[in-house]
Amino acid sequence: MSTERRAPLDRRRVADTALQLLNEVGLDGLSLRAIARELDVKAPALYWHFKDKQALLDEMATEMYRRMVAEGAPDPDDTWQERLLKANRGLRTALLAYRDGAKVFSGSRFTGIEHAEHMEGMLRLLTSAGFTLARAARALNTAYLYTLGFVTEEQGVIPLPGERREGYDLDERARMMADHPLTAQAGPEIFENFDRNFEEGLTLIVTGIEALHGER
Repeated sequence: MSTERRAPLDRRRVADTALQLLNEVGLDGLSLRAIARELDVKAPALYWHFKDKQALLDEMATEMYRRMVAEGAPDPDDTWQERLLKANRGLRTALLAYRDGAKVFSGSRFTGIEHAEHMEGMLRLLTSAGFTLARAARALNTAYLYTLGFVTEEQGVIPLPGERREGYDLDERARMMADHPLTAQAGPEIFENFDRNFEEGLTLIVTGIEALHGER
């Protein structure tokens, strides 16, 4: 009989296991039952910690955020533009670390308030630059929603590095759309070079915020 003691089952351990399993099975294949098997416990044991799958997703998103901010503190010398660019690059990197990472994050509610410190710092930076609180909040949210939407679409094509989802062969797409030559030619601009496309789009967002702030 084994005398080895297992780590106690808590919310963070369950979320950690779920994130590991996520890369194998994706969001559709992730269930409390599958996580319970991975933890070698009965499924009802998880319901002491999470009432349903969405509650688990909330904790997973929170853990993803904790890991993201643990990568390092923001540079106090950053301008608001630099901070906004760095924050959203970091978010994209964090989401891409997991299959369906953007889907997990989207619509989830943080279970802690770790994000408040970083949001407070960003809002202070923006309001110190002359933004009203309302416009500062909209600027943050607009950049965040851009990043979340971009990564959702990116992972629809490339679920994980080295993978490409069936149906996104650009040569086949071009043949199917031969009667729509501009649409056919636009394929590589949409479904390849995601790093470049993200940077260009994020720059557009930040430049637009800057221009609107200047007009105000």
